[in-house]
Amino acid sequence: MFSEILHGLATRTQTDHGVDQNQQDAELVPCSLRIGIIPAGSTDCICFATVGTNDPVTSALHIIVGDSQPMDVCSVHHDDTFLSYSVSLLGYGFYGDVQTDSERKRWLGPARYDLSGVKTFLNHNHYEGTISFLPAENHMGNPRDKLLCRSGCSVCQRGPPVKEQQWQLSEKKKTETDDGSGWSVVRGKFLAINAASMSCACPRSPKGLSPSAHLADGTTDLILVRRCSRLDFLKHLLRHTNKDDQFDHSFVEVHRVKKFRFQPWLQEPGSLEDLSEATKKTGFAPICSGQTPCSYSKAQSSWTCDGEILCHADIQVSVRCGLVRLFARGIEEQQPQQCVLDDPGPLSAPDPGQQHVD
Repeated sequence: MFSEILHGLATRTQTDHGVDQNQQDAELVPCSLRIGIIPAGSTDCICFATVGTNDPVTSALHIIVGDSQPMDVCSVHHDDTFLSYSVSLLGYGFYGDVQTDSERKRWLGPARYDLSGVKTFLNHNHYEGTISFLPAENHMGNPRDKLLCRSGCSVCQRGPPVKEQQWQLSEKKKTETDDGSGWSVVRGKFLAINAASMSCACPRSPKGLSPSAHLADGTTDLILVRRCSRLDFLKHLLRHTNKDDQFDHSFVEVHRVKKFRFQPWLQEPGSLEDLSEATKKTGFAPICSGQTPCSYSKAQSSWTCDGEILCHADIQVSVRCGLVRLFARGIEEQQPQQCVLDDPGPLSAPDPGQQHVD
C-alpha cells in the first residue's frame, strides 16, 4: 500500500511540474505532501528505520504532532523507460528468487517467506553479470563506519552536494565499459546483489541489511555477495540476526553509491550433464520448480523492488535525495536513566515547629 501511494504521489507531482520520469537524468520535484504510515505489514522496515518501532500508536502520535522526516527514493529505469521507485531494498539473486517463489505461495501467508527462503538457499543459484556504480564522496561516510542514522543525523542534514551537471557530464564522457569519469565496474558471479537505501531493520533482523545506511543523504548502500559455499553464505545470512559485522567476509563487498547499473550475462541454462556432474561433486541436487530446468547457474534472476518483482533484469538506478517526506522524526537515541539525588544536607530529624511552604 505504501508503495502504491508513493508512486501515485511522486508521479502526480512530476506530471504537474512537466517532468518526464522516463528521462534518467531528469531532476525530480520533491513531493509536497507528507505520508503517514500506520504499520501493519509483514516486516514494517520503513517504520523501523524512520521511527524505530512498529508500534501503531507511536506512528499515529508522529502524525498528530506533525513531524517531518525526508527520505531518499531510488528511481529505477530500463533503458529509457521508467520502471519503479524504491525506498528500502532492491534485491537481485537470493532475495529476488525468494520474492518470486513466495508470490506463488501467497495462500500460506507470512510463512511463505520461510518456505521460499529455505528452498532458495538450498538451490544456491548464482548469477553472472556486470555492475557499474558511481561512488559517493568520502565525506558521505561508508557503510562500515558504524555511524548510525538517528534523529537530527548530521550526515542527512549536510546532504549531498548538488552535482547534477557533473553527473550529466560524467554520463557523456562515460565509456562503453564504464571505466571512466569516476565510475567503478565489478564483474563476476553473484549469489546476491542488494541496494539498501535504509537500514532495512525488522524484528527478524534488528540491525538490518546495512545498519549504517542513511535516510536522506542521497546515497544507497550497494552490497555484492559473490559466489561462495552454502556454509559461508549461511554464515553471512545469520549475521543479519546478530551483532556481528555481516560485511566481514572475503566474498562480500559493500559500496556507498549515488547511481548504479546492472547488466546480466545472458547464457543458456546448464545442461543435464552439467547438473549431474555438479551433483556428483556436491552430493546434493538443487530443488527446482517444474516450470524451469534445474541449474546451479540460471540465465538471470529477478529484481525485487520493495517487495514487487521488476520485469527487467538489466536496470539503471539513481538516488533522489529527499524526494518524499514522512510523518516521522528519525530514530531517537534513548539516554540511560540516571538516578540523581539532591543533596539533602546534614541528616537530621525535622523540626516539628518548622513550617514548610510549597
